[in-house]
Parts: sequence; C-alpha cells; structure tokens
Amino acid sequence: MNNETIMQFFEWYLPNDSSLWKNVSQEAQKLGELGITALWLPPAYKSSEGINGVGYAVYDLYDLGEFDQKGSIPTKYGTKDEYLTAIEALHKNNIKVYADTVLNHKFGADELEQVIAVEEDPTNRNNTISPAKLISAWTKYTFPGRGDKYSSFKWDWTHFHGVDWDEKNDKKSVYKFYGKHWDKQVDTENGNYDYLMGADIDLNNLDVVDELTNWGKWYLDFTKVDGFRLDAVKHIRADFYKHWLEELRKYAKRDLFAVGEYWSRDINVLRNYLNEVNYKMNLFDVPLHYNFYDAANSSGNYDMRNILNGTLVQFAPDKAITFVDNHDTQPGQSLQSWIPDWFKPLAYSIILLRNQGTPCIFYGDYYGISHDNISNKSEFLNLALYIRKKYAYGSLKDYFDDFNIIGWTLDGDEEHKNSGLAVLLSDGPGGNKVMNVGTKFAGNLFYDCTGNIKDKVAIDENGNGNFSVNGGSVSVWIMAL
Repeated sequence: MNNETIMQFFEWYLPNDSSLWKNVSQEAQKLGELGITALWLPPAYKSSEGINGVGYAVYDLYDLGEFDQKGSIPTKYGTKDEYLTAIEALHKNNIKVYADTVLNHKFGADELEQVIAVEEDPTNRNNTISPAKLISAWTKYTFPGRGDKYSSFKWDWTHFHGVDWDEKNDKKSVYKFYGKHWDKQVDTENGNYDYLMGADIDLNNLDVVDELTNWGKWYLDFTKVDGFRLDAVKHIRADFYKHWLEELRKYAKRDLFAVGEYWSRDINVLRNYLNEVNYKMNLFDVPLHYNFYDAANSSGNYDMRNILNGTLVQFAPDKAITFVDNHDTQPGQSLQSWIPDWFKPLAYSIILLRNQGTPCIFYGDYYGISHDNISNKSEFLNLALYIRKKYAYGSLKDYFDDFNIIGWTLDGDEEHKNSGLAVLLSDGPGGNKVMNVGTKFAGNLFYDCTGNIKDKVAIDENGNGNFSVNGGSVSVWIMAL
C-alpha cells in the first residue's frame, strides 16, 4: 500500500470565475499519478457573497451552485454539476475527496428579526456589559431561491446564540441573545470562544443538531465524498462533533475520514480536544507549522533538534495531519505566518519524507499564488511526492543530534522495490553525518536525487553511509540503480 498524501486544492485569492471544479477534473489524472491520495476541496455551498465568496461565510448548505441565490447560480468554484463531475473524476483516479465543512456560523440572512440581546465584552465573553435591549438581527433564513428542495428547514433567531451586528442601531458588538448561553467545551480564549463571526449557530438546540445531521447524511449521499475537513472546531462544542461523526459513520457504514481545524500552537490544548472528542477525528498539526515558521525566521539560530518538539506528530502521529502552509497562513490573511521560500524544501521534506503523520500539500505552494507573485514549488514537490510514493517506507531512524544539521533514514519494505532513503537538512552551514540505512543496502551506492550534492555515497557492510548536505538546504539520498 502506498503512502497517504492529501492536497488542499485551493488558496484564498483564486479568481472568481467559477473554474476550480473544472480544473479539478482536468488535473485528476496527473494528481493521482503524482501520488496524491486525497483532495481537500473548498466549501462547495453558496456563500453570502455569492460568486465572490471563498465559502466560509456560509449562506445555504444545500446550494452547491444550483440555485439563483446571492446574485449567482454558480459559486466561486463552479456549478453543482461541475462539482459532482470533479468528485467522480477524482474517484476514477483513486483519489478520495474531503469536503470543507463550516457548521459554526451563517451569513447573509434573508430577513431581520427583533431580538432581545445583551452585549458581551469582546475580550471576555463571560462578562455582560449592557442591559438587555431590543436589537435588529439578521437571523431569518428562508432561502427563496431554493425553497424547500432538499430541506424545508428555515432558520430564525432561536437557532443561534448571537450576532455581531445590530441593524437598528447600526452598531457592531458581540450580542448574545437573552436567555441563551455560550457553549461549553470550546476554546477558553476571550473567556469563551464560542462566538467567532456572523450568526453563531446554537448547537444546544436539538432541532439544529437534527438538521445538521440530516444535512451531513444528505451531503454524503448527494456528493459521494469520503470525509470532511471540519472548520473552526475550537469554537464548536466538542460533544457536537463527537455525536455528528458517530451518526454519519453509522449511517454511511464506513469509516469516514475527518480532520478538525483547531488553531492553537499549544499541544496540550490539542491533546485535550482529542480526548474530548474521543479521538473521533484527526487534527491539523498547527504547532509543527509554527515550529517551521520560527526555524525559517531565526537566521540559523533555531535548534533544529527541537523541530518536532511540542507537535501533534510527536504526540499522536496517527492523528496528525501535517502541513507547511494553508489558505489562512498565506500573505494577507488573519493568521499570516508564511514559510519563506528557502525553508519550504526543508519543511516539505519533514512532512513528506517521513512515515509519521499524514501530510497535506498546499495548492499555493504547488501552483503558486499570482495575487502575491509567489512562484510555485512544483519542481521540488514533484520530486518529493515521487520519493514519498516510491521510497519513503520502512523503519524510521532519527539523527536529531546537531543544532543545525538533522537527518533520518527509512530502511524500506518488501512491497516497494529498492525503497528506503536517507534525508539530511540544515538551516545553517553545510556538513555531513554518518547514518544507517540498513544492511540490505551494504555495498550499494546512494545518490542525492535533488542534485544538490554530486558525489555518491558508498554504504558499508553495516549499512552506514557518510551523507552530506549544503548550507540552508536539503539532500535526499536513495539507492543508485
């Protein structure tokens, strides 16, 4: 069985030309040949911004580019039929599809409602800072373009905890509806981080839970996706997703994949969340991303022996989805923490050329980001993907024993002919390190397939080789045939 590899197939600033689903269909065969085993696709449903919406400002979960709503029939990425065709093309090329799922909030309500609410301190949502008063809230969703097709459920203020806008007084604040309570089992930032944006969905409301569970079942049947990327889970009661995933897996009669986006660099917070959801999902390894960011911006003064310390892949590799960058960390976004070009090969080597965690490649790295004149890294990524698919197997042996230069080896397996490798990287000066690739390679030569080091390395009778790397670089060594 080949290594699993996910690709996030979008970035924030894609053109609003409804072409992405068609591009997915066109790229499906190539991606399968590269070794991509799953694609994380962006939110496919209608956003409050219509064709201009990236998808996280959710309007109608059932409108996958089918109805004339919010100024367009297609979404930013295309029509319902193009989406379904793209999924079919991916499946034909043995690529699973993970749907971006945003169940925390809604935007773009069709009507205002008069609701009694209190204002909360934005920096501590446990503190009420105003008496109860009548506000005008955008909370009524009737979906006039879709009507009752697929679902007759209509949303009103009782289905939400609160909003951040009072139309009556033209005022922005954090408004909690009178008699409502923020969910427990959420992140403790700002006292209670249940409220994030828009109209905050009340996941204590049984009608809401039933509707979102029915939607999940409908989505599985309608689209045939293989799993979900769960947005903003730190703002959502942990019990909800534990229940929701159990229900959907029971309904689907298969082990649906799920990965949650819990944006925290504190490994203890992620460990606690995994416990709360009974390990029912994977999580993105946010701490590892920030280790990459710190190392890349430390001018060689980062201790590379610590690059995996405090990360999810260190604590629970089977639950870690590792990544280098994504749509939130790219330039111009609220979580901007873009990994510089020089460090990208080092970071991608760490997530792609080891056998711990499941790596996720970012569209913006593979295809580039024209909005910010960021060039693509496809040449290195194509090589790394090929090496991952063919060679990155076997028992892992780490050589994290130098401030700047670290390495590891994999000794291969029987299923993948000639598999096994040695990787050496440095965030500072170049150098060399003796590493063991296993006695099965005794008497063979290894070469650096990146082309950074020209000389070959002879493997001795004990399986040892003296491998080299240039400064601020990575070298990937495999057996010369």
